[in-house]
Amino acid sequence: MHIKLLIAAACLLGLFSTIGAALPYPILPPLFASGASNGLNSFLGLPPKMLFGLALTINPLGLLIGNTLLGPLSDRYGRRPVLMVTTFGAALGHVLTALALLLESYPLFILARFGTGLLEGNGAVVRAMLADRLEGELRVRALSWLNGAFYLGWLAGPLLAGATVVWGITVPFWIAAGALVLTTALVAAVLPRETASLATTSWWYVARHQHAFHLLRHADLRKLFIVQFAYTCGVTAFYEFYPLWLVEFPGYGAPGIAWITAGLCAVMTLTAVFAGRPSRIAPLQRAAWSAFGGAAAIAALALGNVWLGLVAIVLFGIPNAFYNAIVPGWCAERFGALGQGAVMGLLSTTFCLANIVMALVGSVLPLVDTRLVLMLGAVLSAWAAWRLLGWRVQMAGPAATGGTGEG
Repeated sequence: MHIKLLIAAACLLGLFSTIGAALPYPILPPLFASGASNGLNSFLGLPPKMLFGLALTINPLGLLIGNTLLGPLSDRYGRRPVLMVTTFGAALGHVLTALALLLESYPLFILARFGTGLLEGNGAVVRAMLADRLEGELRVRALSWLNGAFYLGWLAGPLLAGATVVWGITVPFWIAAGALVLTTALVAAVLPRETASLATTSWWYVARHQHAFHLLRHADLRKLFIVQFAYTCGVTAFYEFYPLWLVEFPGYGAPGIAWITAGLCAVMTLTAVFAGRPSRIAPLQRAAWSAFGGAAAIAALALGNVWLGLVAIVLFGIPNAFYNAIVPGWCAERFGALGQGAVMGLLSTTFCLANIVMALVGSVLPLVDTRLVLMLGAVLSAWAAWRLLGWRVQMAGPAATGGTGEG
């Protein structure tokens, strides 16, 4: 198997999965907020905004469950079959979404978006695939490039939708489905066949007893989960509420938000290309300083003037890209023996959980001031950075006396 083809396949999987998650964002608001009644925004006579909120939430909920389960399932049944099934299944999910829009069927739309999110939660499997087959510096660089593909997808999804919806509201979903079918074929061609684990456990047993959260019985992984949850709460507070800040303070509309978001995604993507390079500085120390940088950018957005806030939004992409390049590689080295799929699944699941929690918190704090939820995010990210530094010092103790240190 050619290493370059493997990395390219992984990046395409990450790109198209993220595109699928981000695709509906510019499409849904007009369907639910235009004032024109249709089968989607009048389901059971419920308020359109309530239906819209559920439509936005259901896909991340599927991603949360998928990231929890698919990684451990791939440890049991192999990366190749799980990736092929989930990628092709996600393509069918986009087809069902297009049919739901044509039929104006809200229940089918919700079912399709949940199923698509569930199957596109295979990012943990993609990371595990790279962690399995690459080592050392190349593994860290490849995981960084994969993160860049994920970031690019969040930009490309809305852009694809905006560019193609003029030909019909279902066209973006048909394009996404076709891209995922082609990606399934690429996975089949690039990844060699694997031998499933010799364990006789059923998939239901794996789902119930070997999901990503099962790793929390290990003390170090509990510590990692708490730190990662705090940092990603800060990140999701930033992602979810900087657009609202842009509306309230600079007075930006949709085009202005789109341009700022494009700048942020471009900075993250470019940074991810270089973030995986080797360094003499210990991984946890670099991750801690990256988390401090992210916290500083969020705090600048919450406390600074308009121009400082605009710069902070775009530059946030630099420390965040470094953090997301460092931590998965370090986890792959230190905890890989527990199952790369489960470990990467825990990282992905933590982000999804933080997304849901901060959305709930953010439904209250912005009623007082949007900057409160941003400030909370900055505090949580800074706390995570402080804990990482403490953890790094703690782990250096055993190293000084002949222990394993950071690994």
